[in-house]
Amino acid sequence: MELNHETLIEITDAEIRNGGNLILSDVCMSVNRGDIVYLVGRVGSGKSSIIKSIIGELPLEKGSVKVCGSELKGISSGKIPFLRRKLGVVFQDFQLLADRSILENLRFVLNATGWDNKEKIDGRCMEVLKMVGMETKAHKMPYQLSGGEQQRIAIARALLNSPEIILADEPTGNLDAETALGIMNLLMKIHDEYSPAILIVTHNRSLLEKFPGRIFLCSNGKCNEVSDKPLSVEEDMPDDC
Repeated sequence: MELNHETLIEITDAEIRNGGNLILSDVCMSVNRGDIVYLVGRVGSGKSSIIKSIIGELPLEKGSVKVCGSELKGISSGKIPFLRRKLGVVFQDFQLLADRSILENLRFVLNATGWDNKEKIDGRCMEVLKMVGMETKAHKMPYQLSGGEQQRIAIARALLNSPEIILADEPTGNLDAETALGIMNLLMKIHDEYSPAILIVTHNRSLLEKFPGRIFLCSNGKCNEVSDKPLSVEEDMPDDC
């Protein structure tokens, strides 16, 4: 697929706070369609706070965050659900609804984002399940699936509204090495076929080697691109990454 290099995330001189506490300052980041971007750094360095700012969960007091052309500073709460339709979020702990089947989990998301035709809803749910190789698991409950299978379902959920951006917050953090590799291969397959921007928060240093992309390092209250300085990343990441 030919990329048009459209800028999907533009963060400019942003000050990111959580609960009144300053987490990061002077954050600048530009992510284009088709980019693979890693956010790395120690626990508590602000990686997840950047994700929360991009989805409008942490409002900005200073600077600018534009996502898919929408300025988030001062955005009304009523507009945020429409923005989030353009985003697919994959969490480390899956965040599946434990009391509903896999199909019902996916239906819930589409209902919440404005879909109202049952036939089209079920058709789209089965379509994304097939994309991640889980079409035979639609009527299973989350507890009946392995961690890797639950993460595939979480990725399917993120794909429901054909997002322009996939935000993956430690998508392999709770998985063994072999399963983690399978999840990353799946994300790269989706990237190759549909060309979303993919922003991955990770502690896993090996991912940076096996699946190259741009790297932003969160450290000492700052977030800077260090794609040309891999040693800087290694020095600031824990030894058990």
